[in-house]
Amino acid sequence: MTGNAAPTAQSRAGTDYRYLTLDIRDGIALITLDRPPVNALSRDMQEEIRAVAQTVSADDRVDAVVFSGSERIFAAGADIKEMSRMSFSQMRAEAGALQSAFSAVAAIGQPTVAAITGAALGGGMELALCCDRRIAAETAMLGQPEILLGIIPGAGGTQRLTRLIGPAAAKELCLTGRILSAEDALDARIVEEVVPAGTATDRAVAWARQFIGGPRAALRAVKESVDRGGEVDLATGLSIERALFEGLFATEDRDIGMASFIKEGPGKAKFVGR
Repeated sequence: MTGNAAPTAQSRAGTDYRYLTLDIRDGIALITLDRPPVNALSRDMQEEIRAVAQTVSADDRVDAVVFSGSERIFAAGADIKEMSRMSFSQMRAEAGALQSAFSAVAAIGQPTVAAITGAALGGGMELALCCDRRIAAETAMLGQPEILLGIIPGAGGTQRLTRLIGPAAAKELCLTGRILSAEDALDARIVEEVVPAGTATDRAVAWARQFIGGPRAALRAVKESVDRGGEVDLATGLSIERALFEGLFATEDRDIGMASFIKEGPGKAKFVGR
């Protein structure tokens, strides 16, 4: 992580997790996937992702969240050896937990960004799709190749990818299992930015910094309004937006923001996160 500040005393740096590390500094939670050699997403690792997502979402020290991997691999997908041993009845019992672990990432209240440091395939791409923004190294590869195993994406890939790029493009990727370069993924609007190799995490942290000291309730409301509104008709979406908009008038940050705007103009407010 960039910067010289040491982790806070309460930061976790691998002590609570086996397959990832959590480092909280200066308002940013950096979550690094760490299951060599390819960050295959085993069931145990999925549960750690769920746990860390819930932890950072509830942490008042955290203003933004970055997911990263090793320089070569973000996450190469599910642990196929583990999955190959599962029967239909076992997968029927496990599939809900798989989806909900990733949904916990999508439900993080703070702004999130995936630093796609290398290959993000299958479940790795599905994890990146759970974030609000995706920044890819120029050497990264992305795809949903599950069809080549005789299955389909099972952690939200067909649904979040469709909502991001539309049904025709999502079907093409999931039907063919085609792997995209970082530039192809940018053209397809799967990622929002491509950066030189070795810089994706630093760039993601730099993007996340803009939310430090921001109006937390309003930021959460933006995410909730967009996410929930995208799943319903326009009239219902407008009702969701209105309720969230109204609720922000009960926050201290709304008072601070409007008073600062009247006195000093935009962009000068010092929010307190309440």
